Amino acid sequence: MSTQTKATASEMAMFDQPHILIVEDDTDIAHMLVELVKSNGFEATSAASGGEMDRLLTRHKFDLIVLDGMLPGEDGFSICRRLRSSRSIPILMLTALREDVDRILGLELGADDYVTKPFNSRELMARIKSILRRASLSQQPEEDVAPMTFAGWRIDPKSRQLFDAEGAEVSMTTAEFDLLWAFCSNPNKVLTREQLLSMTHAGSAGPVERSIDAHISRVRQKIEPNLKDPTFIKTVRLGGYLFASKVERLS
Repeated sequence: MSTQTKATASEMAMFDQPHILIVEDDTDIAHMLVELVKSNGFEATSAASGGEMDRLLTRHKFDLIVLDGMLPGEDGFSICRRLRSSRSIPILMLTALREDVDRILGLELGADDYVTKPFNSRELMARIKSILRRASLSQQPEEDVAPMTFAGWRIDPKSRQLFDAEGAEVSMTTAEFDLLWAFCSNPNKVLTREQLLSMTHAGSAGPVERSIDAHISRVRQKIEPNLKDPTFIKTVRLGGYLFASKVERLS
């Protein structure tokens, strides 16, 4: 692991000291991560298990969770799935599992990014900052941008809410909402993975290109009537993706 990297004064002001929850059962690694995060101007709290994490979540507001994949009892992948069923807090998976299938699984379960051990401290902080930056941008209201509708669905950029044809709200993570908004803003156009990464503020330190596929898979699970034959988000061979729906902007 590389030497720790400190945040600039402007970065600290930008994030206004986000509070990061580190869920890691290895005491030495947890201590090192807490010190690394604090040295970059953020607040940090650690938990050694899912149960301890749950107790902390009831008492404090956190801006991001760094979640170890291999925890005693309930593992990090199960925790990620459980968190995503009720919360939209950004999650960065941190695990010794290095296979692509494990990384994609973590992203499909709703993680915003995935870093493997042993990790480079500078890269880890860059990815944490990237996630926080995207979350901060998503909380800024879109000026003069009206909600859009497609096939009875309604997506509102100001409240960052998605409603189905019956008017029920559908929970979405930051990455999922940003992807769907990018598609609605560019209907019936082929968008490459690189374009989608740019439109969703992923940046150079964001998720790998394949993570777009994982996030799109999760969006499809929420809006597609038939996952085996998607009608909204179409895969374009050697091209990217296309949102095949008429989209209207509400006045």
